[in-house]
Amino acid sequence: MAVYFFWGNDEYRLAQAVTDLRQQHLDPDWASFNYEQIGPDLADGPIQALNQAMTPPFGGGKRFVWLKDTSLGQRCAEAVLSEFQRTLPQIPETTVLLLTSSSKPDGRAKLTKLLQKYAEVREFSPIPPWKSDLLVQQVQRAAQSVNLTLATDTAELLATAIGNDTRQLHSELEKLALFWQRPDPLPMAAASELITVTTQNSLQLASALRQGQTGEVLGLVTDLLDRNEPALRIVAVLVNQFRMWLWVKLMGEARAPQADIAREAEVGNPKRVYFLEKEVRSHSLQAFQQALPLLLSLEHSLKSGADERATLQTKLIELSRLFGG
Repeated sequence: MAVYFFWGNDEYRLAQAVTDLRQQHLDPDWASFNYEQIGPDLADGPIQALNQAMTPPFGGGKRFVWLKDTSLGQRCAEAVLSEFQRTLPQIPETTVLLLTSSSKPDGRAKLTKLLQKYAEVREFSPIPPWKSDLLVQQVQRAAQSVNLTLATDTAELLATAIGNDTRQLHSELEKLALFWQRPDPLPMAAASELITVTTQNSLQLASALRQGQTGEVLGLVTDLLDRNEPALRIVAVLVNQFRMWLWVKLMGEARAPQADIAREAEVGNPKRVYFLEKEVRSHSLQAFQQALPLLLSLEHSLKSGADERATLQTKLIELSRLFGG
């Protein structure tokens, strides 16, 4: 396929995919003639991209035209839409036309439907931090790309320490691969000596809240905000984590089967329910029931323009005290 649309805010994975696509289709000896990158600052950038896409390559390889950081997936003028409708079916096989955007395309837009028909659309969104099973799978796949085999607990350590930061993940794996040049799986003990597990994430914050560790909560909030973690993203993780704990506590007290609990709590691996039940055992059902409205109130305050740091600190102290903080 000659046309591609990559979208998502996992910048590292998206950039790697762009590099792979360029290396696959561009002849390095002719790249300076056949590679065109068009940024969002050009008003007629989309039209320029289509014109370049219809131009035959010079020398070897294909012509590669990249319309970078485009907003066409959200809004598109009728004149531009008409040009895409006329040109996309005619893109020659000697050209690769790539459009990239950090934002999800509007599925109702005519241009989006056109791209779905004529382009290969790929999503590059980070895995939500609370989906631990998917994060572990991502770690294992990334390890394979650097010819490194990880023990299961090593992959879990990396997923916990790094979360969904794919750039840091690949950096850590490259370091581990240089150290562990052996065919057997890298054990957790060896990995923990090389990985600086100082990355504080929102899941650690959720755990500290559940344990009523108010001092730890305030330190984690400060660390997250100082690293420019969006407050609403922090709250989204907390909402999902406390929702999961609520279902586990509620259905656990009703003695529901673990498979049913896993389904309602959206836990990928039913075997994990046993450990989640241990996490919530010492806490009351009422505490979890009160936690969610408090978090939703926090989300509303943030969306209404309240000061992020002060609002997070105040509400999370209140939440921590529900669990004995």
